[in-house]
Amino acid sequence: MSGFHEKDCDCGNDCDCAGDHRGVEEMEMVSALFPLTSSESKRLIAKGVAALPEVRRALKKGRLVIAGGTTNAFVAEELLGVKLEKALYTAGIITGGKLCTTPPEKRIHPYCLKDGKPVDLGPAEMAAEFEAEDVFIKGAGAVDHEGHAGVLVASPNGGTIGTSMGHVLARGAHLIVPVGLEKMVPSVIDASQSCGTTRFKYSYGASLGLIPLVNATVITEIDALWLLTGVTATHVGSGGVGGSEGSVVLAVEGTEEEVDAAFNLIKSIKGEPPVEMVNRDCDDCTYDCTIGRRGA
Repeated sequence: MSGFHEKDCDCGNDCDCAGDHRGVEEMEMVSALFPLTSSESKRLIAKGVAALPEVRRALKKGRLVIAGGTTNAFVAEELLGVKLEKALYTAGIITGGKLCTTPPEKRIHPYCLKDGKPVDLGPAEMAAEFEAEDVFIKGAGAVDHEGHAGVLVASPNGGTIGTSMGHVLARGAHLIVPVGLEKMVPSVIDASQSCGTTRFKYSYGASLGLIPLVNATVITEIDALWLLTGVTATHVGSGGVGGSEGSVVLAVEGTEEEVDAAFNLIKSIKGEPPVEMVNRDCDDCTYDCTIGRRGA
């Protein structure tokens, strides 16, 4: 999706051999198949994001924003070595069958770092200081087969992404979007045209808009596997029950060494605990929704 699947040859010849001059027919290709739960996918994607050169560079010297979101909580853990209550590292959350929010007083403030050290700024304030090599990481609520991603927002000003994206894009900085394939939709653009915070007569939870993201590097499980092991992955199925809701099934192919590395990586993240349910009490919520404060 994000263009990370092409291997560059550094042998000095005009070819695409990825440094291996054996013919394709001489390279034994093997494959593997596995499902990933939602949390396992988040852990894998976070490891992929943490491996990106631009992210490592900004963490060492530059500005780095890890905006709110449950997937971004995994990213923060991988990059910073912290342990987080992941449901509190977000404002909006789909939980209990509702489009809900987390309690504001319990939320974990998003990490905003300069040269690897936290600064007392919000994401939009930090983005206002961005330069071209700085990095803004923001998860998404939707992704499509063309690699477009979109952020679901309940705030009329577009929330974190609405107040930050202009700064990021105007400066030509890096926008990294970790998002699981469980959030696949036919078209992000079509979905955005069907949403809006003031559009809906009824809403099971907060009414939402959907902001499409442009000039973003989208990292899914497919991209993460390529970045970390070199395998080519294909999304072949989704779904599950009994704790496997939201799972994706992936088939991977590569050399025996690559597939072994991929399968060992998957084994290492198997059993990742699910993100716990945390939501705001309807009586304290400021968003109008059909089932909550205003009633139906």
